[in-house]
Amino acid sequence: QVQLVESGGGLVQAGGSLKLSCVASGRTFSRYAMGWFRQAPGKEREFVAFIRWSGGWTYYSDPVKGRFTISRDTAKNTVTLQMNVLKPEDTAVYYCAAEADRGTPSLLTDHFKSSSYDYWGQGTQVTVSS
Repeated sequence: QVQLVESGGGLVQAGGSLKLSCVASGRTFSRYAMGWFRQAPGKEREFVAFIRWSGGWTYYSDPVKGRFTISRDTAKNTVTLQMNVLKPEDTAVYYCAAEADRGTPSLLTDHFKSSSYDYWGQGTQVTVSS
């Protein structure tokens, strides 16, 4: 079994910052990338950012680009999402996800899709007040 556990969510005022962390544990696996998604009430889950595990190459969705930073610590088996200049529209449950390395090539756009990820955390609530 592979477990992903998010932490760091909470309530902040607009313009503030939060740092989310995701710790992977359990069965070891070869991963290609880890990503962050979010889902607001009544809306579809949307891609936020992803990081390639080997090399640390990153990509961000337009709404968070320039404000959020994804990083990973391979020694601690964790991925972090630093969120700055938070806006009310950032309010959502944030999910950590891991994509296994299948040994096959993939497109960049594949990593925007939740269906590409094999393991998911339980989510952590982020609420940004006006």
